[in-house]
Amino acid sequence: MTSLYQSTITSLPLLGRGKVRDNYAVGDDKILIVTTDRLSAFDVVMNEPIPGKGRVLNRMSDFWFEKLAGIVPNHLTGIAPETVVSANEAAQVKERAVVAKRLTPILVEAVVRGYIIGSGWKDYQAGGAICGVALPKGLRQADKLAEPIFTPAAKAEMGEHDENISFAEMENRIGKELAGKIRDISIRLYKAAADYAATRGIIIADTKFEFGLDEQGALYLMDEVLTADSSRFWPADSYAPGMSPPSFDKQFIRDYLETLTDWKKTAPAPALPVDVIEKTGAKYREALTRLTGENLKD
Repeated sequence: MTSLYQSTITSLPLLGRGKVRDNYAVGDDKILIVTTDRLSAFDVVMNEPIPGKGRVLNRMSDFWFEKLAGIVPNHLTGIAPETVVSANEAAQVKERAVVAKRLTPILVEAVVRGYIIGSGWKDYQAGGAICGVALPKGLRQADKLAEPIFTPAAKAEMGEHDENISFAEMENRIGKELAGKIRDISIRLYKAAADYAATRGIIIADTKFEFGLDEQGALYLMDEVLTADSSRFWPADSYAPGMSPPSFDKQFIRDYLETLTDWKKTAPAPALPVDVIEKTGAKYREALTRLTGENLKD
């Protein structure tokens, strides 16, 4: 399967490159978002692409944006990406890009957790709470929570780690009304998605949403939504609490990186073995097929 590590669009002004996405200006009010095959783990971008990953993420986001549009508006414009670039650049955007509304991003990630895992599990072990949300004693790793919890994170600069913050700190940063609105919408989005995914044999353990405001102050869901990059997907048939379950996301690469005792989770990234790259790509594609019924073709 072919891959795209970095786009080279010259017909539009480059706005910037994130860990995975390259952004270009389309006039003053729209943006072309190209989802590459780059992968980041522990906030470090790996040197090797995961072939087809960007197309999987793009299709998965489009699927969820459509399914959840009744809860909150999203940034999609419906404009075909191939129509805003030169003909010789169309292959770079086919099935891996969107033309979106240009919004002012809210620099707080809206994280919703339905299960206790990852950094949340570490925080719970240390103090019995996650981002200031106290939890019952005696929970095991990967236990389902009685109700999903909202645990925001402050977005960091490229290469830095996002910082878990309390809801009170989120209110201080963006205002009480907007913080409350984002929290309530995020939990609604998570519950709706988790209920659907359960019918497809997938548990959504946790996820993060990103929001932006237009010039009138209207709130939009943006960036990506409920992808294997922004969420933890577990196969329901092999889930068991008390351990880190197998997953359809980049946890496979995280687990490999955790075995590298000489890598300190900072750039430069270590080289990834071919079998780890291939198995990671297969997990992303399987997640898409399970959730949407679609198979990615080269």
